[in-house]
This record gives sequence, C-alpha cells and structure tokens, in this order.
Amino acid sequence: MNSKKIPVWTRLHIDPLFLFFTLLLLAYSVYIIWSASGQDIAMVERKVMQILLGLAIMLILAQFPPRFYEKWAPYLYIACIIVLVIVDVFGYTSKGAQRWLNLGFIRFQPSEIAKIAVPLMVAKFIHQEGCPPSFKTTLQTLAIIAIPTLLVAMQPDLGTAILIAMSGIFIIFLAGISWKFITAAILSIGAFIPVMWYFLMHDYQRERVLTLFNPERDPLGKGYHILQSKTAIGSGGLWGKGWLEGTQSQLEFIPERHTDFIFSVIAEEFGFIGAIVLLILFLCLISRGLIIASQAQSTFGRVLIGGLTLVLFIYIFINIGMVSGILPVVGVPLPLISYGGSSLVVLMAGFGIIMSIHTHRNMLSKNI
Repeated sequence: MNSKKIPVWTRLHIDPLFLFFTLLLLAYSVYIIWSASGQDIAMVERKVMQILLGLAIMLILAQFPPRFYEKWAPYLYIACIIVLVIVDVFGYTSKGAQRWLNLGFIRFQPSEIAKIAVPLMVAKFIHQEGCPPSFKTTLQTLAIIAIPTLLVAMQPDLGTAILIAMSGIFIIFLAGISWKFITAAILSIGAFIPVMWYFLMHDYQRERVLTLFNPERDPLGKGYHILQSKTAIGSGGLWGKGWLEGTQSQLEFIPERHTDFIFSVIAEEFGFIGAIVLLILFLCLISRGLIIASQAQSTFGRVLIGGLTLVLFIYIFINIGMVSGILPVVGVPLPLISYGGSSLVVLMAGFGIIMSIHTHRNMLSKNI
C-alpha cells in the first residue's frame, strides 16, 4: 500500500473526533480557570502546562501497539500495589490523609496510577480467561479490583477508591457477566452498607452523608460547602451572571472553586446554557469513546475502552452530583476542567491508550 494514502491522523495514531472534543473541553477549562482562580495568571499558566504535558503523554502512549499494554499490564499492576503499600506505611500526610510519596522535588500520588493499572489488568485477565466470565473468573477479577481499592480507601481517599473500583467493575459488566450475578452483587452491596457505616467509615465520612440530607444542620461548618455551591448554581439562572461577574465565586464564598467545585462557578457565571454546553461536549466525548469501543477487534480492546469511557462518565456524574447536593462530597474533580495536574495527566494517558487501540486496529485491518 502506498504510504502517501495513509491519513495523517492514522500516522499520528490519533482519532480526530476524540481529539477535537477533548481540545474543546480543555479550552473551556482554561477559560473558566481564569475566572475561578480570581484572575491568577500563574495558575492559568500552570493549567496550560498541565494540558501540554497531558497532550504529550497522550500522543506518546498512542504510538504503542495494544499488545504492549496487554503484556505490561501485570507488571504495572504489581508495581501499583507495591507503591500503594509504601504510601500506607510511609506516605506523606496532609490534612489528615496519607496519600502521597514525598520524593523531595515532587509529591507523588500513587493512587492515580491505579486508575490505569486496574482497568488494564482486569481487561487482560478477562481477555485471557474468555467471555463471558465464569463465576470463578468473576470472583478472581473482583479480588484484583479489591486489593488496590482497599489500599486507597485506607489512606483515606473514598472518591478515588470508588473510581478505581468502578473502572474494574465496568469492564466485568462489559464482558457479558450474568444478570443473576449482577443482581446478587447489588443485593450483597445493599446488605454490606450497614457494616460499612458502623465499622469501616470514618466519623468525617459519616458526617458528610448526614450533611447531604440536611446541610442546614451546620450551615457555617460541615454544610457550608454544599449550601454555597447550591446558592451559586441556583443564582446563575438561564444565562448566568456573566464571565468574572459571579458574586459567589468572585467573592470567594465557594470553597475549592478552581478544583472540586468549579462546576458551581460555571453554572453561576454561564447559567443553565453554559452548563448544558459543557454537558453536551462531555456527551460527545463519551459517545465517541463508546463508538470506538464497539469497533475494537479484540475483547481486550473492547472492554478496556468501554471501561475507561464509562469511568469518565462516573467522574462527571459524581462531581456534578456532589456540587449539586445529590451526592456526598468525596473530593472528585470535574475531569479535564478542574485544576489539578495528576488527574488530568492520568486521564489523558487513558485517552492515549484508547487512541492506540483504535488506530492500530485500522492499520491491522488494512494489512499495513
């Protein structure tokens, strides 16, 4: 085949539609970070640098063939478990959480690696054992998911633990697990909730759940975040108060407004229309991811892409749910939009793997 006929996107191993929606969301994030940060040029510059680093990592990871990820998935998973154990024993503690390794020149949060390592390992294991997974395979897969999830929950970091667990569970679901097992799992989780409430959850986590149902019980303390956030969202109306004109955000009533609560800033300044535009962009990105998953040639590629894409949906659902007062505050940022380098880079790394599986499938199908 004449190499000149190969589209430039294929040679770069990039899916143009997926990249287009990603860039639109990243541009939206820079625009809103300028407002949410209080016009802090240094923070905006760091956000741009995070985006450039994320795009570079995405492009690099897209060059490796899917077999590379399948081969190295167990090694990455084992390395992830080791560093999570090290963090739980020797990790750096800040604000009551022991989540980081202090390497001197940088603080590193290993739980972010688990967001990639777990879905890779689960996808490889299920591909190896065959679909649909048997009862034994399902139990073994749940054990693979449970180990890093519990290690992260012990830090404690409930939000990240939920995302790690969901990244693996979605892959089991996509592999064609029996509905009988799903029903049994849901009933088991329901029965486990009282045990978790009384014996596993910390006091502050129970307080967050109680605050969810009645934030007015402590309006200047535990309920402050959610009350201010709901006020900002409600005051935005249809069109919003205008860029840089949000009173709740610009007067710093909204806590963590450039990270976890950035959606409140968007809803206040751009209103319902601005929030809908953001959700449509997310919907386009997720839809493109699911279409790519349906076109994958192997079980490994199909369930992995599907799992990574559905986790992106869970990211969005949990963040918007918690700032809107329908879910407890668990510290999950709004993907691609919130300020924060680690989560952005890991997310973009996942995008790189998605593009790798998709674009290498095209090349193989053309016998290049």
